[in-house]
Amino acid sequence: MAETLLVTGAAGQFGRLVLDALLASGKTNPANIIATSRDVAKLDDYAQKGVKTRTADFDDPASLDEAFAGADRILIVSTDVLDRPGKRLKQHLAAVAAAKTAGVKHILYTSMPAPEQSVIPFAADHLGTENAVKATGIPYTILRNAWYMENLFLALPHALASGQWFSSAGNGRISHVARADLAKAAAAALEAGSSESRTYTLTGSEARSTEEIAALAAAATGKKLDVVQISDEALAGGLKGAGLPDFLIPILVSFDTNTREGHFDVVTDDVATLTGKAPLGLSAFLEANKAALAQ
Repeated sequence: MAETLLVTGAAGQFGRLVLDALLASGKTNPANIIATSRDVAKLDDYAQKGVKTRTADFDDPASLDEAFAGADRILIVSTDVLDRPGKRLKQHLAAVAAAKTAGVKHILYTSMPAPEQSVIPFAADHLGTENAVKATGIPYTILRNAWYMENLFLALPHALASGQWFSSAGNGRISHVARADLAKAAAAALEAGSSESRTYTLTGSEARSTEEIAALAAAATGKKLDVVQISDEALAGGLKGAGLPDFLIPILVSFDTNTREGHFDVVTDDVATLTGKAPLGLSAFLEANKAALAQ
């Protein structure tokens, strides 16, 4: 009998890409896929393709019990609550508990690289969720997703417009990976049917410094871009001056700190292991998105 696969946060950017990958693989009947969201109306296009849609609110444990019923393998996509310390972990723990109550055979969770040594404030949420998943005794797959290439849109367009990229990452290196490649890896793991417990660190095929990324962006767009290395404190001051919310500033600064300290400098072939295909290279990504970057 075919297993029933469930994806949480299915209306989000990552969740939709996972659903797309599941449907594209042809391995799972759409009727055996459950997509959950707080707003199922956002999943109408998938319902029309035969995917089951259910309401699931991580702040409402009762809704999770109902949504997860009958699922065999469940992908818990981490939520994006960053402005209220502790809430994200509480949400994740509710989902893990509901998965156990539902009697699922396998739990998958989207985490981050090396949360046990990361200086990023929300790393503790990921590590706490990983530990909760393992404590259930249910076979699991932890997907430690490296930084999205798409995250570069937070800094590069403005940097290219001004010609300067202010960074406190120093000589640290980071292996960006396209969101779509991570989603394909998650879908492949969800469909794998494995009963073994595994942790994958999903990265791009190379790790690059800020200067190397800037050089690639300049080559793709034809714009001059110089990296200006500054302190964490100066970076925080610049972000505050730019009007960013106070809660977000230390998080953004910690990304550079984490890079500088080498916690993002890891490259694996785990994406290819799961999908059978090497991930998109950063230069190809920047070239494909040069119009958006150069605006």
